Amino acid sequence: MSLNSVNTNIGAMVALQSLNRTNTEMEGVQKRISTGYRVSDARDDGAAFAVAERVRGDMAATTSANQQLGGVKGLLDVGRSGLENVSNALKDLKNTVLKLGGNELTASQRSQYQTALKESVAQIRNFLADSDYNGQTILTNGTAAGIQTQIKTIRNGDGDVYQFSTVNVKTNIVAHLSALVNGTTAGSLLANTSTAISAAVASLTAGGRVTKAINGTLDGLNAVGGYSNYVDRQITFNKTRMDAQETGLGSLIDADLAKESAKLQALQIRQQLGTQALSIANQSPQSLMGLFR
Repeated sequence: MSLNSVNTNIGAMVALQSLNRTNTEMEGVQKRISTGYRVSDARDDGAAFAVAERVRGDMAATTSANQQLGGVKGLLDVGRSGLENVSNALKDLKNTVLKLGGNELTASQRSQYQTALKESVAQIRNFLADSDYNGQTILTNGTAAGIQTQIKTIRNGDGDVYQFSTVNVKTNIVAHLSALVNGTTAGSLLANTSTAISAAVASLTAGGRVTKAINGTLDGLNAVGGYSNYVDRQITFNKTRMDAQETGLGSLIDADLAKESAKLQALQIRQQLGTQALSIANQSPQSLMGLFR
């Protein structure tokens, strides 16, 4: 093929091909700079994009699991708070019962302590009744039909389940305490003086009602505390896992912006030079006109 042709300009063709390649590379660099990703869709790197989508799905699932665990944490924290207040109230109640166990009290003093006892029992009932979160309570109503005895929740992004038993203290504690203030029946601290003194002493023994209420509360606190620690640790682990996944994801698909910036500047220079080269190549057929002058 003749180099001196007005039909085929080889120089211009080469310059145009080079300029097109430069423009294509520049589009890729500009895409990486604008998105911040080396791999922003499957066209960039199908395998890497597929891995990234799987990791993103795992992270979204783990986030959802942590949200559910947050609800369980609220339920446990409310139950624990209720039991802690019950425990504190039981300390005062025990002191009151100890005083009612003595026969040195005047009628007026005994009446005052009995009133304080009833108020303590009423407050403990309220603490237990109010220990609900989002319509649920971990402190169940004993063995009554329909009461949920197991609480389940998704604990991680893989769908594994965490399950714990409800703490069966509400009815038991209330039953023990109600017996102490149930009027004048045997075992009541509101009965006649001799019966009330005997009831007070009996309630403080190892198998007595005050002791059982205290032990039940402490057992409940131990259980709820263990569940709470588990949930806290699981939430922390899930967050740590997501941080690690995000770091790995960044290494896989994030663009090196410093490198891309340097490459963009180089491509801009190449683009300018390519444009000039194409312009020069397009002018070369004009030189043939001199042959005909």
